[in-house]
Amino acid sequence: MKEKGRKILLWAPRVLGILFAAFISMFALDVFGVGYTLWETLVALFMHLIPTYILIIVIILAWRWAWVGGALFIGLGVLYIAMAWGNLPFTAINSIALPAFLTGCLYLASWFTRPRVKADRS
Repeated sequence: MKEKGRKILLWAPRVLGILFAAFISMFALDVFGVGYTLWETLVALFMHLIPTYILIIVIILAWRWAWVGGALFIGLGVLYIAMAWGNLPFTAINSIALPAFLTGCLYLASWFTRPRVKADRS
């Protein structure tokens, strides 16, 4: 694979993962319109951001080990489908699961196309 294509496959899942975490974070903003006290708002905000914290941990792991990121993002997509199935419309499920699957597949593609270091047998 050409070097430019490898760079795109290296950076595309990382950027998409960060954008996905930012997208998930936006759902936590609904705690500000409820009328909680300051401490209740902070606790609610912390709890609503737990999925974002999980995504940040996955992105940190995936930054070093692309195959781990691929497996975890795909696993998170499957977990979300299993949890949301029957409770949300199909389009709502896809708005979360598809970006997770896409990011996971890009991480796996990045891992499969990485340059391999050959062992010196002398």
